[in-house]
Amino acid sequence: MSTFDSLDKTFEVEAEIIPAPIKKPKIEKPRGEDKDADYKYQRAQLYDIVETMSEAVQGALEVAQQSDHPRAYEVVLNGAKAASEVVEKLGDLHKKMKDIETLEEVRVQQHGSTTNNVFMSGSTADLMKMLKETKA
Repeated sequence: MSTFDSLDKTFEVEAEIIPAPIKKPKIEKPRGEDKDADYKYQRAQLYDIVETMSEAVQGALEVAQQSDHPRAYEVVLNGAKAASEVVEKLGDLHKKMKDIETLEEVRVQQHGSTTNNVFMSGSTADLMKMLKETKA
């Protein structure tokens, strides 16, 4: 006999066992200095947080609707706001990653570029000496 049997009898309801939610496998943490792995890990974590918060907000909304209490609705709204902030962080993550990729492309382009109109201060003899050294 469980502790809730008397309540079930009083309210003339039948107990219902709700199974615990299935836990998701943990995402392997990246090791080393791999920005792509870090990005994927952070993105996966943010998605997991958003899903968990959405489930929590749904549960809180059900409680708020059943109790019809203003404080319960306030909790739901605060949870929804927090979930939207995590989604915003996900957008910021994409923007930062795009900025990093753009910077890397600029560095690659600058590294392979040709320099024209270089000013040299020196005599023609110095120039001939430098040219002979580069041929050898």
